[in-house]
Amino acid sequence: MVYDLIVVGSGACGIMASINAASNNNKVLLLEQQSKLAPKLKATGGGRCNLTNTLPQEQFISKFGKNGRFMVDVLDYFSNEDLINFFKSIGVQTHQPDGFRVFPITHNSSTIIDALKLELNRKSVEVKYNSLVKDITKNDDIFTVELEDIKYIAKNIVIATGGLGYSNLGASGDGYRFASNLGHKVTNTYPAMMPLDTKEDWTQYCTADTIPKVKITVDIKKYKKLSAIGDLIFTKNGIRGPVVLDFAREITPLFDKYEQIPIILNMVKGKTQNDILKLFKQYPTNTIIEVLQHILPTSVIEQLLKIVEVDKAINFKKLQGIKKEQLLNIITNTPLTISGHSGFKLAMITRGGVSLKDIDPKTMQSKKVSGVYFCGEVVDIDGPCGGYNLQWAFSSGYLAGALK
Repeated sequence: MVYDLIVVGSGACGIMASINAASNNNKVLLLEQQSKLAPKLKATGGGRCNLTNTLPQEQFISKFGKNGRFMVDVLDYFSNEDLINFFKSIGVQTHQPDGFRVFPITHNSSTIIDALKLELNRKSVEVKYNSLVKDITKNDDIFTVELEDIKYIAKNIVIATGGLGYSNLGASGDGYRFASNLGHKVTNTYPAMMPLDTKEDWTQYCTADTIPKVKITVDIKKYKKLSAIGDLIFTKNGIRGPVVLDFAREITPLFDKYEQIPIILNMVKGKTQNDILKLFKQYPTNTIIEVLQHILPTSVIEQLLKIVEVDKAINFKKLQGIKKEQLLNIITNTPLTISGHSGFKLAMITRGGVSLKDIDPKTMQSKKVSGVYFCGEVVDIDGPCGGYNLQWAFSSGYLAGALK
């Protein structure tokens, strides 16, 4: 049998490509190397499945950096509103409890996967599990997809294999190999959306609190423009939390040049040293720790005071000038050193992938090999937490499945 389309990978983008192609009366085969549908989708958002968000298109695109402009035609074809309406049409109700992030009302990724599985069945998409693709070749306008003990042939191929993150859920980077073998450029890949380790060990004493609106800045002259703001959590080995997950994509490539990455934290919601001075003047008789407890958790204050060797129980006025400077500086500009990370093992997404220069943004079809389409994480596009990456996966998969 010659399929109209074979989709390799049953993540969000692969499923959407299959559904859209089958909706246009194409014979579709969906191949998944794992034993279940969409293993990574099940883990998304801590299992709650943050599908997308409510940002207007231009703001949404801006969150993806310089590569975001590639998404214009993709999102025109299938927007966040289209996604919400699609799920409604297959029986999944969604809501925005915080007015921004969109979830199924069950807050359970199984709701999404079950509905998509039913839709694949309704569209007569043939799904084969435990199907690890070894190679993809093209000859005389026909593709051969080779597995361990069988070969399938098709007129079109969608490579929807994802990246390298979460290897325990099946990520292997095979899509990059398929793309490269078919003549496409694959940019350098790095783990992203992950915790970071620090050289300093005082973070282990501050693990009980989440600190809101922390600004992280790279403390290297050439990269001082790299910064992010969000909630931060200290860990036994370093830092995590939404701001770290978002900022990790900027940090990991720097290890190609540096053994360690110095960063600066402003943990007091952007307050300056003058703002802190005013706070001490507001409470002239209180001890240093009593004043600083208005803006930082006690555990964090105690560690910062230890670093600058300041007694927490004395009054700010009694400090020597140099100690006042050191205290104000470490409160507003807390130094940390990123010493490493856990690689792709804990990375939720991958930075890098199939070069955008080799893909037509109006169709997601290869510019080098007709009939080959790419979508989702295998492409050199990645965004922050908050439904960005899933929307990209759903939209790019849906467009790829149009087989334009």
